[in-house]
Amino acid sequence: MYPGGPTAYDRGITVFSPDGRLFQVEYAREAVRRGTTALGIVYREGVLLAVDKNVTSPLIVPESIDKIFKIDSHIAVAVSGLVADARKLVSDARIMCQRHKFIYDEPLSTYALTLQICDEKQLYTQYGGTRPFGVSFLIAGVDSDGPRLFETDPSGAFVEYYAGSTGMKKREVDEFFEKNYKKDMNTEEALDLAMKALLFVSDGKLNPRNVDVVTIEKKYMPVEKDKIIEIVEKIRKDMVKEKESKKK
Repeated sequence: MYPGGPTAYDRGITVFSPDGRLFQVEYAREAVRRGTTALGIVYREGVLLAVDKNVTSPLIVPESIDKIFKIDSHIAVAVSGLVADARKLVSDARIMCQRHKFIYDEPLSTYALTLQICDEKQLYTQYGGTRPFGVSFLIAGVDSDGPRLFETDPSGAFVEYYAGSTGMKKREVDEFFEKNYKKDMNTEEALDLAMKALLFVSDGKLNPRNVDVVTIEKKYMPVEKDKIIEIVEKIRKDMVKEKESKKK
């Protein structure tokens, strides 16, 4: 099917395969699929982001790993994939917000920031001597349009969600949200759903100390670690009670 084999098309970002594929973009998506699970939920008062940092060694200091970044007082991103690539885009996103505020004296909207980030991602799929960013963003923000959540792709495409995820367990989390998400949830219900989703895809092995959560309502606000631990422990107790009641 491929004259010279697939390798004839996967070394140059500007070369399409005969069936219209850019293999370097697909490889970047694979880097995202191997990344840690991140999720976002839009609820009545705002939007939240949660990430399981999936710390694999007791020698690692969990606080040294950042997977959620504050962009402005009303916008944050959760990342999955190559974090080094993410830091470059995060730095650019912060400058975009600052520049817009300086010129127009108003905050940049979540949609406009998403569009600008994706324009930059798309440029890196179009020119020789570069490679795509191997990272996906969940961009969450609250502006005059209300709470909004977008997922970006290494190709530069983006989609808006009420509840969505990216990374290693994207399919499982999205299926969980399809069954359990409700548009009119309050803050506590959204936090509860986020932790249930992470517990579900970790088969109950989630370590709450390795989870970061932020909410954005009137402004960016990290959720205290003690609060995360409390929610996870309550869910685990409820799960045990439910199993015992089924046995009876």
